[in-house]
Amino acid sequence: MVDEKLAFAPSHEVAGLIAAREVSSVEMTELYFERIGRLDSQLNSYLTLMRDEAMGTARAADEAVARGGSLGPLHGVPISVKDMQNTSGTVTTLGCLAYKDRVPDADAGVIEKVRQSGAVILGKTNTPEFGLLGATENRLGDDCRNPWNTERTSGGSSGGAGAAVVAGLCSLATGGDGGGSIRIPASFCGTYGIKPTQGRVSSFTGIASPPIVNITSQQGPMSRTVKDSVILLQALAGHDPRDVGSLNEPVPDFMAALDRDVRGMRIAWSPDYGYAGVDPQVAEACANAVKVFEEMGCIVEDAGPVLESPFETWWVFFASNIFATQGHLLDDASDPLTWYGRMAFEDGAKFTAADFARALGERDQMVNQFNSVFSSYDLIISPTMATTAFTVREYPPEVINGQQNANRKGWSTVPFTHPINTIGHPAASLPCGFDSDGLPIGLHLVGRKRDEATVFAASAAFERARPWDDTRPTVS
Repeated sequence: MVDEKLAFAPSHEVAGLIAAREVSSVEMTELYFERIGRLDSQLNSYLTLMRDEAMGTARAADEAVARGGSLGPLHGVPISVKDMQNTSGTVTTLGCLAYKDRVPDADAGVIEKVRQSGAVILGKTNTPEFGLLGATENRLGDDCRNPWNTERTSGGSSGGAGAAVVAGLCSLATGGDGGGSIRIPASFCGTYGIKPTQGRVSSFTGIASPPIVNITSQQGPMSRTVKDSVILLQALAGHDPRDVGSLNEPVPDFMAALDRDVRGMRIAWSPDYGYAGVDPQVAEACANAVKVFEEMGCIVEDAGPVLESPFETWWVFFASNIFATQGHLLDDASDPLTWYGRMAFEDGAKFTAADFARALGERDQMVNQFNSVFSSYDLIISPTMATTAFTVREYPPEVINGQQNANRKGWSTVPFTHPINTIGHPAASLPCGFDSDGLPIGLHLVGRKRDEATVFAASAAFERARPWDDTRPTVS
């Protein structure tokens, strides 16, 4: 039997063991399926398992190693993929009851890249309906739960991915982030996740359709270590002509950033972006974490953008986009939508061209505000979330610590994430501590557009100074 500790080994180490024939891909895949069968009833992190396909891929991976062929960067490594990402021949629900039996004919662009990396896909992780909420609940089954406390949410919309990574139910995971959907569960579950620059990873769904502007949503990695996210992003990134928003430029060498000396790096610390209310325990933990960068020789100053209620600007883009792509479900006689899905669809239906034009102007104003900060600083750091993980279906109030963070139910915890989707910059959440209930707290690192490398460099330096992958959650 393979050592169960390998379930928590960094994926790059697992890949090395498989390549050296010290452990097989079949053994690792069986290990994860055994753990999923034993533990996931407490978490509901997976919606669909791909056991037969995964075992076939793992056997083929081991045969390739035996032949001495060239291997991909994640050859034989078991991975999960988010159920918002179409997989050919396997049910892809998008978290919606209307699509509970939908089987796509083709892979999404991000899934094509996962397969090309040599990874073994274990299954599809849980997500709220169309990724429209920062908690993973839908009408397909029970909510996804937090491995540290199953009465709490795992976050969303990549909540299944976050829970599975932290509980050792996959080696690493793909996520997607339209308003914080990688960084929210990374913060709530206590793992690493990065939203790349808008357009860095293909958002092609696998279905040919008329082009629709995608201002906010970006695919990206989640993992227990920074290096694993670097490896997965390196594999996922690249121009895709089928995605009209895809960056048509060479992919940087992200791996080179891991050992970069961060001394002298200039960091703008903002506890609130000038408008947000934050739980005092979260604020204190993040303020203490920022001091680690000072200890490493970075220059940290109180600075950052001063925003005025940026939620509505982002919401115009977010709700309009989902209505443009799935609006027909408002008229579905079976009434398949969740409460939050219907809220987003109805708002998207009401927004006018004038509303969209004003939102574009407000976005440009936000871009200028952030660029002004980045003219003097390399990174902007803040809390990732305004709170730690809340009780399932008991959403925090719109007003937190005396400040109104949003004017929609369920969205008050994310004042730092959605502005970065609006401006298209890269941003990561890394674990930086726990609250008095033992729930993880995340630190939010935002870089210049196209500069994931600096985000990775700072993340890796913090990880070396304050390792986070040595504590296991209750469900693991």
